[in-house]
Amino acid sequence: MEKISVGARDKIELLTNNMKNRLIGKDDVIRKVITVLLSGGHVLLEDVPGVGKTSLARALSDSLSCSFSRIQCTPDTMPSDITGLSIYHMEKGEFEVLPGPIVNQIVLADEINRTSPKTQASLLEAMEERQVTIDGNTIPIPEPFMVIGTQNPMEMAGTYPLPEAQLDRFMMKLSVGYPAEESSVQIASEFLNGSLHAKTEQVLDAEDIISMKTEVNGVEIHKDLVDYAVKVIEETRKHHSIKCGASTRALLDLLRASQARAYIEGRDYCIPLDIMETAKDVLPHRMILSAEAKMNKMTQETVILQILNNHPVPQ
Repeated sequence: MEKISVGARDKIELLTNNMKNRLIGKDDVIRKVITVLLSGGHVLLEDVPGVGKTSLARALSDSLSCSFSRIQCTPDTMPSDITGLSIYHMEKGEFEVLPGPIVNQIVLADEINRTSPKTQASLLEAMEERQVTIDGNTIPIPEPFMVIGTQNPMEMAGTYPLPEAQLDRFMMKLSVGYPAEESSVQIASEFLNGSLHAKTEQVLDAEDIISMKTEVNGVEIHKDLVDYAVKVIEETRKHHSIKCGASTRALLDLLRASQARAYIEGRDYCIPLDIMETAKDVLPHRMILSAEAKMNKMTQETVILQILNNHPVPQ
């Protein structure tokens, strides 16, 4: 592959800076969301209410000249509210298929764990196969396609845990977190002078993203790094603290996201740090801890760190 073009670097910087104007003090999570976008994956944002999960999703969608829809998930949201439905027209004597909000390029599923498991399942086909089926009619979803799910922590009232099959379709699970004190001061100042959450300009279009995704796919990963990634995945399946390890989809997501991370850093090749850092966001939410690990108050994140620390890094 040729060296990453200056034009591509400018586009990534333009998108990043545009989102930073909307979400103050969250450079790292913005970079990771862009990584998922260029990887062709989906992202799940979990955190307490009011820290900017929806603002982050809107900052991305408003920066792109792509079709956008927002689904506010509630306990009474039905699958057809997401996928769409067919309506019979008496005058025409036939059914008309009306696609739902999922048939868009950027889809925000807000508070996804407040809707029922049946409705959550309506997202599975779209997220995996980039299509939706309504009464036997298959409708392709235009590229680039990305679902941004937000959810509140499980301990909060009125939540339905996402099943493993649903979690596995999210490439990364990220936390926005509380802003630093200096960022909070800036947020308060902009709020008082009326400039907070000012309109975000569209800086890139769908063709820009598709072009960069193609270049990401060409980023070189040395065989030693592929072997390293496979060993990390295999260890999640054998580790004594893990009841259910990472899937094959998780391995593929790890490799693709590592390529995107290298691309964003301006490299046409991956280094061990790409695999190590990406694994911390791609793998934990896909693993189920053993009962003993839960009793010892271990987390998926700590187990991943143990695995990464125990495996020699390729030179």
